[in-house]
Amino acid sequence: MVSIKAWALPKSRRNKPPHFSKSQVATVLEQVATLLKLKDANPFRIRAYENGSRTIASLDRDLWELSESGEITGVKGIGKGIAALIGESLGEGTWGDLQSLYDETPAGMIEMLAIPGLGPKRIKQLHDELGIDSIDELSAACNDDAISSLEGFGEKSQQKILDGIDLLARFQGRRRLNVGLLYGEAFEAMVAKIDGVEHAQLAGSARRRRETVGDLDIVAAVKPENVEAVTEAILAIPDITEVKGAGDSKVSVVLEASILEHGMDLGTIDGGVFHAIGGDDYSGMESSGTIDAQVRMVPPHVFAFTLAYFTGSKEHNIRMRQLAIDNGLRLNEFGLIDDEKAGDLKGLEAAKFSLEAKNEEDIYHHLGLDWVPPELREDMGEIEAALEKTLPRLVMPTDLKGSFHNHTILSDGVATLEQMAAAAMDMDWEFLGIADHSSLLNIGGRQIGADAEDMLEQGGKIRSLNELWSDGGKNFRLLHGAECDILSDGSLDYDEETRRQLHHVVASVHQLSTWRARDEVENTEALIKAIEDPTMTILGHPTGRILQSRDGFDVDIHAVLRRMGELNAEGELKSVEINASPYRLDLDWRYCRFARDQGVPICINPDAHNTTGLRDVWFGVQIARKGWLEPKHLLNCYTGEEIESLLSK
Repeated sequence: MVSIKAWALPKSRRNKPPHFSKSQVATVLEQVATLLKLKDANPFRIRAYENGSRTIASLDRDLWELSESGEITGVKGIGKGIAALIGESLGEGTWGDLQSLYDETPAGMIEMLAIPGLGPKRIKQLHDELGIDSIDELSAACNDDAISSLEGFGEKSQQKILDGIDLLARFQGRRRLNVGLLYGEAFEAMVAKIDGVEHAQLAGSARRRRETVGDLDIVAAVKPENVEAVTEAILAIPDITEVKGAGDSKVSVVLEASILEHGMDLGTIDGGVFHAIGGDDYSGMESSGTIDAQVRMVPPHVFAFTLAYFTGSKEHNIRMRQLAIDNGLRLNEFGLIDDEKAGDLKGLEAAKFSLEAKNEEDIYHHLGLDWVPPELREDMGEIEAALEKTLPRLVMPTDLKGSFHNHTILSDGVATLEQMAAAAMDMDWEFLGIADHSSLLNIGGRQIGADAEDMLEQGGKIRSLNELWSDGGKNFRLLHGAECDILSDGSLDYDEETRRQLHHVVASVHQLSTWRARDEVENTEALIKAIEDPTMTILGHPTGRILQSRDGFDVDIHAVLRRMGELNAEGELKSVEINASPYRLDLDWRYCRFARDQGVPICINPDAHNTTGLRDVWFGVQIARKGWLEPKHLLNCYTGEEIESLLSK
C-alpha cells in the first residue's frame, strides 16, 4: 500500500542546549495538535498547540535565546504551558509526557491522515466504531461497503475515501507546480474552447503558484441555459480517464497524461536530482500519471466572485469575508451581497442583491483594497498592504536580463558555451552566468565536476567569446563562474587562487547525507563559514531540498540570511539563489521577504543543464513574486554592463 513515514518525537543529537531546532519544535507542536484531535481532546488545548506551531515556524528570532531569557511568554501565540515545554525540550532534550500520547496512537491512524479529505475526527470515528487502524483495513472496509452505513458518511463519502486512497497511492495527493500547470493550462484551454463557455480560468493553488498543486479548479462562465450542453462537452473530452461526478454546476473528473499535447518531458536535469526522485522509475510513473480536476460553471455575472473564492487561500478568504461583514456585506462565491436586503436567501438567490463586479479588481475596490495578485493571497500581510496601498510592484519574467547558475558539457550539462549563449540571446538576455560543477562532485561513483585546470581553460574561451561579441557590437556577455561544493566543515572546493579568477562563485551543498545527519547548529555554522569566504558570491539551493522527494538539511536559514545581510552592509556582495528548477524552488518563497529586508540581493537561477532549461527561470519568477519581490531586489534585473561592473569589484 502507501509508505508513510511514522511520527516519532525527535531525539537530541547534541550533548548541550539547544537540543533541538526551531523546525523540530514547530513540527512536534503541530503533530501533538493532530494527535489530540484523534483523541477528541479539549479544543482549547488543541488550539494552543496549533497556534504555538504556527508561531514558532514563522519566528525569525533565536528560539533558544527567547526561551532562556523568558521573553518567549511575551510572543503572541505562546502560552505558559507551551513555553515550559519548549524550555524543557531545548534545555534538557526531553518532551515532558508527550511520548505517551505518541505511544497511545496507532501508527495506522497517523497513516490515514495523509488521505485527502479524511481528517482526525472521521479517523477517530472509524477507529472507534469499526476498529480500523490502517489504510489497508480502511480500503477493505470500503470495498466491503462497511463505511456507507456509518453516521455522517454514506455511499458518496465511502467512494471519496477510496478515491483518496488511490490518489495518495499515486502521488500522495499533490504534484509539482510545473506538472500541475501543464495539466491545468491544457484543461483550461480545452474548456475555454467549448461552445457556451464565455471564458474559463484556472484557480486554486495552481493560480497562487504554490510549489506543489493539489486538485485543479477551473472556473467557467456559462449561462444557465448552456450548462447542460457544456457539461456534455466536458465529459466528451477523450483525455478524461474517470468521471467522479457531474451535477448542475460542477463536473469532477480525473485527467490522464494524454491531455498534454507534447507528452510529459522531464527535461535534462541535475543528475543528483534525477537520482533522488527515482530515476527512470519515476519518469515512467510521471509520464503515465493522472490528476483530479473540477470545473465549476457559474453565470457570467458571478464569475469574478467564484474565481476569487476558489483561488483562495482559505486564510485569505476568511480575512476578506470579515472585511465584508464589517461593511454590512456577505462575501461568498456568488457575490458581495447586501446582508440586510438578502435576509435568509442563499446562493444565487441572495446574489441578486450583490454589488456588481466585472472582475476581481472590483471586488477588492468595493472593500477599500487594492487588487491583490493571486500569488500573495496567503494572509501574510497582503490585506494590510492592500488597505494601505503599499503592495509591491512584483517582478515579471520580462524584467530579467540574465542569470548566473547554468551548466555546460564541462560538467554535467549537454550544451556547449556557444549553444547556451545563443539560447540566452534568443531570450533577449544581456548576460549569462556559467557555473559548472567543481571537481569534488561525484554522482554514482563518477566524477561530474571539472578539474581546476579545465575550469580556468573555460575562462579563456569565455574571454575570447566576449571579445568577439563586443567587437561585433553585440550587447551580451558570458560570466565565468563555478558551482563550488561546500564541504562539511564549510570550506569551498578549489583553491582560493582558482576561485579568485572567476567572475562569481555559486557555493552549494551536494553531499546531503553528511549534512542531513547533523543538527541545525552545526550546519548553520558551516554554511555561515562558507558565505564568509571572500570569494563566495551566491548561495546555491540553500537547503538542498527536492520537492516531493527529500527534505532539505536542518539549518537556521534566518541566521544565515542575517549574516549575509551584515556582509552586504560591509560592502561584500553576498546573494542568495532562488533555484528555479521546479524540482527545487529553493530558496522557499516564505523566506524571500526576510532576505529582502536583511538587504540580501536575490538572484533567480534556472540551474540549466541544457538550452531549454534556461526557461525554468519562469518558475523562479513565480516564487519571487510569491515572496513579494520587486525587480530592484533581484540581481537578474541589472543590465549586463551593470552586473559585469558589480562582479568585477
